[in-house]
Parts: sequence; C-alpha cells; structure tokens
Amino acid sequence: MAPKGAKSRRRITGLRSKTTKARTDVDRLRAANADLKKKLAEALEQQTATSEVLQVISSSPGELEPVFQAILANATRLCEANFGSLYLYEEDAFRITAMHNAPPAYEEVRRREPVMDSAHPAFQAILGRLAKTKEIVHIADLLAVPGTERGALVRFAGARTLVAVPMLKEGKLIGAIVIYRQEVGPFTDKQIELVQNFAAQAVIAIENTRLLNELRESLQQQTATADVLKVISRSTFNLQAVLDTLVESAARLCGADKAFIFRFDGELLSLVAAFNVSPQRREFLASTPLRPGRHTAAARSALERRTIHIKDVRADSEYTFRAGPAHAGDALDLAYGTLLGVPMLRAGELLGVIVLSMREVRPFADKQIELVETFADQAVIAIENVRLFDEVQARTRELSESLQQQTATADVLKVISRSTFDLQIVLDTLTESAARLCEADMASIHRPKGDFYPYVASYGHSAEFDEFMREHPVRLDKASALGRAVLEARVVQVPDVLADTEFHASLRQRAIVGRFRTVLGIPLLREGTPLGVIMLTRSHVRAFTPKQIELAASFADQAVIAIENVRLFEEVQARTRELSQSVEELRALGEVSQAVNSTLDLETVLNTIVAKAVQLSNTDAGVIYVFDELDQTLQVRATYGLSDELVAAIRGQPAGASDALRQAIQDRQPLEIADIRDEPPSPVREIAMRAGFRARLVVPLVGTNRVVGALVIRRKQPGNFPRGTIDLLQTFAAQSVLAIQNARLFREIEDKSRQLQQASEHKSQFVSSVSHELRTPLNAIIGLTEMMVKNAARFGTEKAQEPLQRVNRAGTHLLGLINQVLDLSKIEAGKLELNPQTVQLAPLIEEVIGTARQLAEQNKNRLILDAQENLGALTVDPLRLRQILLNLLSNACKFTKEGEVKLQARRVRNGRYWVELSVSDTGIGMTPEQQIKLFEEFTQADSSTAQRFGGTGLGLAITRKLARMMGGDVTVASEAGKGSVFTVRLPGGADT
Repeated sequence: MAPKGAKSRRRITGLRSKTTKARTDVDRLRAANADLKKKLAEALEQQTATSEVLQVISSSPGELEPVFQAILANATRLCEANFGSLYLYEEDAFRITAMHNAPPAYEEVRRREPVMDSAHPAFQAILGRLAKTKEIVHIADLLAVPGTERGALVRFAGARTLVAVPMLKEGKLIGAIVIYRQEVGPFTDKQIELVQNFAAQAVIAIENTRLLNELRESLQQQTATADVLKVISRSTFNLQAVLDTLVESAARLCGADKAFIFRFDGELLSLVAAFNVSPQRREFLASTPLRPGRHTAAARSALERRTIHIKDVRADSEYTFRAGPAHAGDALDLAYGTLLGVPMLRAGELLGVIVLSMREVRPFADKQIELVETFADQAVIAIENVRLFDEVQARTRELSESLQQQTATADVLKVISRSTFDLQIVLDTLTESAARLCEADMASIHRPKGDFYPYVASYGHSAEFDEFMREHPVRLDKASALGRAVLEARVVQVPDVLADTEFHASLRQRAIVGRFRTVLGIPLLREGTPLGVIMLTRSHVRAFTPKQIELAASFADQAVIAIENVRLFEEVQARTRELSQSVEELRALGEVSQAVNSTLDLETVLNTIVAKAVQLSNTDAGVIYVFDELDQTLQVRATYGLSDELVAAIRGQPAGASDALRQAIQDRQPLEIADIRDEPPSPVREIAMRAGFRARLVVPLVGTNRVVGALVIRRKQPGNFPRGTIDLLQTFAAQSVLAIQNARLFREIEDKSRQLQQASEHKSQFVSSVSHELRTPLNAIIGLTEMMVKNAARFGTEKAQEPLQRVNRAGTHLLGLINQVLDLSKIEAGKLELNPQTVQLAPLIEEVIGTARQLAEQNKNRLILDAQENLGALTVDPLRLRQILLNLLSNACKFTKEGEVKLQARRVRNGRYWVELSVSDTGIGMTPEQQIKLFEEFTQADSSTAQRFGGTGLGLAITRKLARMMGGDVTVASEAGKGSVFTVRLPGGADT
C-alpha cells in the first residue's frame, strides 16, 4: 500500500506543478493578448486618424487649411502632445501655416511673426537645423538646448519636448510638422514614425492642391481662351469686340489692374482697346500715339519686338512716360508698380502691343506672361482674320464691280460684233451702259461737226433738253466741260456746274434745262486726235469716283474702237471696190499683155485692147487708129461696139478730119468731148448721134518720141469722163503703143536675123576656106623645117639650126591657132561632132601628163599627178578630153614659174556620179574681176598678161564649150598672187 500511496502523491504533486505552469502560461497569454489589443487599438486609432485626414483631403479639394488642422489634431492626440504647428518652407524661410491647441499667447506671437528665417534667434536650434539636414529634430528638453530657454516656445507656450519632422517631396524640403509637450517626455519611435506618416500626407495634400490649382488655372485660362475664340468666331468681322474681350480676359486672368492694346501702323502705336480705364484717360491715350522707343513698356516692346516685363517701374531708369493730365492718371503713370508689354507679331512683322499693369510692385508669373503671349497670338489671328476678310470683301466688291463691268463690256462688244457696220446701235448701247454702271442720271456721246459738237447718242435726257440741244449745239471752247475735255485731251470733271466760275451763263442755262449739276467729260482719242466726247451727268452734286472715271474711260475706248471699226470698214469697202476695179483692170491688162506677148498679129492684139478698154471703162464703143508711115495717115485698125455703118463712115472719113483727134495728137494729151452735139456737123457725128452716142474721149498713142496712133472711146451718156477712167484708158493706150512697137520691132528683128544668118554663114564659109588654105602650106613648112633640123649635118645647115627651130615653133603655134579658130567656127556653126568612146581614164591621164611634162620643164615647174585609184572607164570623146586637159595644163605651166602644177582626178557623187579633173597651180592667179570675163572668146585677164605671156584668148572658151557639149562644165577658183584651180566635171555614168 505504501508504494501505491507514494505514487499517488507524486502524481498529485505533478498535477499541481502543471497547473501552476498552466496558470503562468495563461497569465502570459493574457498579458500578450492585452498588449495585442493595445497595439490593435493604437493601429486602429492611427488608421482612423489617417482615414480622417484622407477624408478631409478628399472633401476639401484645393483647400489646405482643413487638411493641416486635421493632421495636427490627430498627430498631437495620437502622440500625446499638447499642441502642434505646421510650417511651409519658401525662399529659405519657414512660414507658419497652421497651429493646433497652441497657447493663446504663443499663437499671438506667431501671428505677429509668421515667418522664421536665419535672422530669427531660435531659427538655428530647431528649424534651421532641420532645413540644413532635412532630417527629424527630436529635443527631449528645450531648457537643455542653449538659446531656447528664453524663446517664445518656452516663455509663452511652456514647451519642454518637441519633435520636428520634415515634409519632403522627392528630396526637396517643402515644410515641417512640429508637435510639443509641455513636460519633459521624449517621443517614442512609433510616435515619431506616426508624425512622419502625417508629414507624408501633408505633402500629398499640398501636391494635390497645387495640381488642382494648376488645373483650375489651366481650366480658367482655357475657358477664357475659349471665350476669346468664341468671340473671334462670332465676331470674325468685328475686330473691336475681339480686342475688347482680349484685354478684359487678360487683365482678369492675370490679376492685372488695367490692360491695353495698341495697334502699330508702321510708325506709331495707337490705342485701340482698353480695360478698366477712365474715358478721359482713354481719350488722352487715343490722341497721343506712341513712337517705338524705351520710354514705355509698349514702346520698348515694339522697339525690341519681344516681351518686356518691368517688374518695378520706379526702379527702371529708362521709363520716362508721364500719364498726362493729373485727373486722368492710369497704369502708365509712374505711380504704378509693374508693367508687362507683349508684342503682337505676324511672321516677324509688328502689328501691335498688349500692355498689362499692376498698381503695386507685383511681378507677373511666368504662366501669366505665357498666357498674355497666347492672347497676343489670338489678337494677331483676329487682326489677320479681319484683314483677310476685309481683303476678301474688297476683292469681292472689286470682282463684283469687275464682273458687272465685264458683263457690260461684253454686251457692248457683242453689240459691236453684231452691228459692226451700224455705229448708231453701238453708240446707243455705250451711252446706256456707261450711265448705268457709273451711276449717272444722263449720258451722251458727241461727235464733231464743223465748230460744234452735237450729240449723236443720248440716254436719260428729257425731250425738252433734246430740243434745247438741237437749237443750241455745244461750241468747242473752254467754257464747257466738253470743250475742255476736247481741247486739253484729258478727263474733265466739274463737281457743280452752277458753282464753276468758268461756265458761261448760257451753259448754266443748259444745266438748268437738263437738270444736271455734276458733269464728267471723257474725250474719245485716237492717237491723240479727238473723235468725240462721252458726257456723264448727275442731277445732284456728287462727284464721280476714280473707278467710275476709269470705267467711263474704258467705254470711251470702246466708242473709239467702234468708230474706228466703222471708219475702217468703210475704208475697206471703198478699198475693196477699188481693188475689185483694179483686179478687173489688171485682169484685162493681163489679157492684153498676154495677147501682146503671145502673138505678133497686130489686128488681134488691138481688137483685144479696144474691147477690154470699152468694157472696163463702162463705155459703149471704141476705135484704135494706127499711124501709117508710108502714106503718113491714121488708119482704123480695130473697133468694138460700133455698127457697120458707123465703122464704114469712120473709115471713109479723111485722115485727120476730126478736130478733136487732131488736137489730141498735137497736144499728146487725152481730150474729152462731153457732148458731140456741140461739135460741128459731120456725117460721122450724125451717124453716131443716131446710134445714141453722146460723149467721146480721144487718147493719143504716144511712143518714145512720136505719136503712133489714137484710142477713141464713145459713150451714150453725155458728160465728162471720170479721172480714173481717163487714167485707165491711158494705160490701154500704152499697151496699144507697146503692141504697135512690138510688131514693128519684130519685123525689124526678122530682117536683121535673116541678115545675121547670112553673114554667119558667109563667115563660117570664109573661116573654113581660109583655114584649109593656110593649113596646107603650114604643114609643109613645119615638115620641111623638122627635116632640116634633124638632118642639119647632112645638108650642112648646122649654123641655120636655131633659126629653123624658131620657124618650126612659129609654124606649129600658128597651126594651133588656126585649129582653135576652126574649132570655134565649127562649134558656133553647130558642125563640131563628138566621137564618144568608152576609155580607161588612168592611161589617158598618164598620156596627157607625159605630153605636158615638157611644157612644165620649160618654166622649171613640178608636175604632179594625184589620181584616185580605180578611176575606171568613162564614155567620152577621148580626143576632146585630151584637148581640154592639155589646154588647162598648158595654161597652168605658162603662168607658173618654178612652182607646182597638179592634175587631180577623182570620182564624186552629187545626186549622180561625176568625174572631177582639177588642174591647180601656184602661179600668178587672178582677181575676181578677171575671173568674170575669163571664158569669153578672144579675151585674156588683161592687156599686160597678153603682152607678157601671149595667146589668143580662145583656149579656155573652147575648153568650156567642149566640156558643156559633153554634158559637163569647167569652173575656176583663183586668188591673185596665190594661183588658180580649174575643175572639169563630166558625167561619170554608173559607179565603178
């Protein structure tokens, strides 16, 4: 049993121990739970305070005072402080912004001294230290800090312990929260951390308020800008309303006392809008424009074309403007503190200046300046809109007027084009259009008629005035606007004719009858010559504008065009009639000329002439007499329109029996008889009168030095013949003379031709006979002398060898001359016949060069051959080709000494194939005058050349004739002193 009891006791003791331990654990848990409840209560209290602060922040947007009070109330309460303060840090100084539960005495001190800076005695100990370190300042006992024991905190608030927490935004100090205890009791870390949270909330509240205020300002500015733009849009064409709105909005949004807008005209600034300015001051400024300079904000801004901000007018030595009368002082007076001038610029061009003023020295913020600059831009837009609108309106008016004028001009031109030949319709249209478009009551166009200028077209005049003007036409003098316009060749306007001292009394009477006062006269000038005047009048005194005068001048120009068109048309018509008549005359003369030139039958030609003469002169009959040189009488050779009876009577009339015919031939001038009844009776006259003929015109046919006949024209209508008809018949008379002379000359030419033909035949026969007679003895002489020269030793005639050679050379030369003369004779007689053969050119040329080489050596010349390869064959008379080349080479060698003679041969193509053979030399050459007659027969360059070099002048003439007979030609190019080039061109046939 004992062991069992002991075991029970041990068990009981163990249970007691566990129970005690459990109780201890419960107590510890209770204590921990109480601590947790306390912490939870504190956290809840802090969250409640934070929520309360946030609720105040959200419920008071833009207002910091309620937020600061809530922050201080919660901070002092939760941190068991007695009172608290909140400072904002600006420009190195702390300004107290809010206090909570502060003792009244201390609150009064802070109200008197709201700002604490480095000059304050207690600044360095607390706030100065916080500003320097941007860290928390925690002072357990203020009395232990030197310099604070006598400060306001201790003396008036009884503060002993404080904690100052900086308010930081992105590391920048913006303020501080300070809470105080009136007994010594340091704040715990949690309390200090709680104040830091409140400081962060204060920073958030300040930033939110700043952003909200900026947003409000921006919204306010945007609203104002929108209002201005609305005014601009609604008053696009009312600039004053826009400018008034601008100055008011600028002053209101920037807190300015007054605002002004000045416009710049390129020289001066003039007031155009003002806000909060007295009428007297507005009138003074409007009457006193400013010149750009430095004496005012507006003038300086205009001068420098930039924004001018005078923060303190009194401190600006350059500001010298005085406001004017004392009773009208305004913001430009020196009594005002701050001025802002903003230029209104368009692409660098100054349009004006906006000026804002502050009565106190209170500089404008950057945002305010920026806002005014925006308003300046809007003012520029408004001014530009109005300017563009005014320009568009002016242009629209101009276009409307121009369209109206063009329509009227088009109507006038249409009338002119449709009534080209009816001047009256055009002038009537012009007067009506001029009156309507120039706003005249009446209009008229006057044309000269002697010394007067009656009107030929009118519009708007009364019948009474028309009658008055017919009875009293305008005389050309300076007593009237019309006379002045014509005499001075300029536009004349009289604003009031009744007040014009130069107007004559009778002209005033005209104005009274016509019921007009203002007169405008536009001269119708063509190259300075007056053709008339357009007169425009108004029934009341109102001068015509420059545009109306210009328009009236354009109508005057159109009137001149119309008058000129009609004049030109009439001239063209007259000229057309003249030309038609001339064409008929020329056609008739052409037929006559054709008859004269196409036939030598005089009867045919004269019949054609008399027929055309009668037809074109609009007469009825005609006769041509021709003087017969054998019996010295006038014979009828052609008639037209006459009866056989009258022709027979005329032919039977004794020659020269008519006095008129005899007188016309004697005077060699046309003679007209207006009526043959006035002539003495005769059988011819009686027959002619029975046939109805009355007038007669006698036109002598006058040759070079004598009368060869007469042309007599008859007409059934009595009266004189027109001058044009007489001139025309004289032309036909000249044609008749030409025909008669041609017939006579043809007969003479025929006689001469027969005689020349006979002489030519006799000459040819003589030349041929003489040539044959001379060639036989010459050939004998040449052959004998050659034999004697070759056999001089045999015959013992060595001493006579040289004379024999001279005889031989002379004979050879003479034979050549005889051959040339014979060739020329054959060519002229057409008896020289060619013998064309196909020959190879190269061997022929080589042969010619071989023959000519001896000629070249006589004058020590170099003979050169320049022949193209493969010259091929040529169909030609080889004998005559050799003659041509030897003639040219002989001449070249003769006129060149110690020089160069070249024969060049080649084929060319110029439309067809040719062979060119050129002989060039470096001899004496020729002048252009010598070249002209070079190819004439028996002609040389000049007499000295013939004497020096000899020759007959036939060689080149024969050479060209032979070349032309073969279808080619010979040309020359030469320069005196430099040589000559003779080129023979012959048809080359097909290309080889």
